[in-house]
Amino acid sequence: MKKNTADILKKVRRIEIKTRGLSNQIFSGEYHSAFKGRGMAFSEVREYQVGDEIRTIDWNVTARFGHPYVKIFEEERELTTMLLIDVSGSQHFGTKNDLKSNIAVEIAAILAFSAIQNNDKVGVILFSDKVEKFIPPKKGRKHILMIIKELLAFEPESNKTDIKQALEYFNNVIKKRSTAFVISDFYTENDFLNALRIANKKHDVIGIQLIDKAEEEMPDAGYLPLQDEETGEVRWVNTSSKKVRTKFKANVIKHQSNLIETFRKSGVDYAKVETHRDYIKPLMNLFKRRELKR
Repeated sequence: MKKNTADILKKVRRIEIKTRGLSNQIFSGEYHSAFKGRGMAFSEVREYQVGDEIRTIDWNVTARFGHPYVKIFEEERELTTMLLIDVSGSQHFGTKNDLKSNIAVEIAAILAFSAIQNNDKVGVILFSDKVEKFIPPKKGRKHILMIIKELLAFEPESNKTDIKQALEYFNNVIKKRSTAFVISDFYTENDFLNALRIANKKHDVIGIQLIDKAEEEMPDAGYLPLQDEETGEVRWVNTSSKKVRTKFKANVIKHQSNLIETFRKSGVDYAKVETHRDYIKPLMNLFKRRELKR
């Protein structure tokens, strides 16, 4: 069903007011501190001082003036920020405060507004089990509002998920080093460890996991029809069965353990955002951990 344009524009405005406010008040300073530039850019030369590294000596200037000079570098602040956003069927799930897809839009908007306040470009890859849409990186508020509108209005062709393919596409299409946020529940068709590891060597990748409470704890509520949002399959499950709930919990723990191990092996920082809790705290904790690592 086609989404109403007027409703979408109202939502865009509402999301802008909320997320831009959060970015201005809380996140933009933390964002600046937490995410490095692409590298070090040459600034100037000055005379050698005791303690300077020998490898920074500018031998041409040194030869010209007859005593040592060193090169001074400054961090390049302009970044490209890429948002890789899962738009598969499972993102339209939520049992408490909100759907995962709505929270994904707000988090993406906060990151985007924080990025442009630091003079960074922002681009987007929307993916299911294929790349659904690519929005090239640009600067400016109008560009961010277009991204938010696209996120609210977009209707994917597929309901399934393949993070590996999204990461491979990202690696191929973005040539310069960037900061990339992968926003997903990370329920995916294929193992993506190798693709994540390769992406994180070339770029700076951060995972943001969206999870609903019902995906972690099955309620004791008798027989319930449970639909797989990605396949459309409906199964009646006896949620009052302790054996069923125990098996469900074991699968959840295994999935989470495997996901954390994937992030660890690939050197990727990540935050877990639960739909029934505020997302500000896990994002702030992520940014602060990043600052401490610098």
